[in-house]
Amino acid sequence: MKNFTLGLNIVLAIAVAVLFYLHFSSPKKPVTVAEKQVAANGFKIAYFEMDSIENHYEYLKEVRKGLREMEQQKSNELTAMRNASKAKLDEYRKRGSSMTQEEMVKANEELQRLDNDLKNQEQIKMQELQDESVQKIQMVKKKIEEYLKDYNKDKNYSYILASSADIMYYKDSAYSITNDVLKGLNEEYKKNKKQ
Repeated sequence: MKNFTLGLNIVLAIAVAVLFYLHFSSPKKPVTVAEKQVAANGFKIAYFEMDSIENHYEYLKEVRKGLREMEQQKSNELTAMRNASKAKLDEYRKRGSSMTQEEMVKANEELQRLDNDLKNQEQIKMQELQDESVQKIQMVKKKIEEYLKDYNKDKNYSYILASSADIMYYKDSAYSITNDVLKGLNEEYKKNKKQ
């Protein structure tokens, strides 16, 4: 029995020595800054470059194109109104001295009405364009937020920030998920566009 205990102790000592050697001699995977932060703080942060999204997100490009087209259409409508008003003014100028006093009063009233209509239409069209812009940008923001919620299901970030040069003063590129976000947003947009 004594020999058995002695043999068992020797085997256990060798096993502990082997485990000790394996534990301290095996190369360790380097711990990233992000993993250190998670260990220290208990949460992870990531960011994406907003200017990259603005320049390369296809849906946002399409929204901007649509807004430019809408702006151009409204500008054309206002230009047509200005031209009609100018044509009326030119017509009255040509007739100037041959017009009666009553015709001149009516002409002035008509020109004033045309000018007021133009001013009202300018305000209406600017407000429509502004409302449409706000609505479309909110839709883009919502699509980005929805994508990030889905993206983060297996990433477990506590915060995902949009980085802009005028907002962030320092950032470590190790936390950038810009390429992942941009690729995913564009893939989702292409998939939804086909449907």
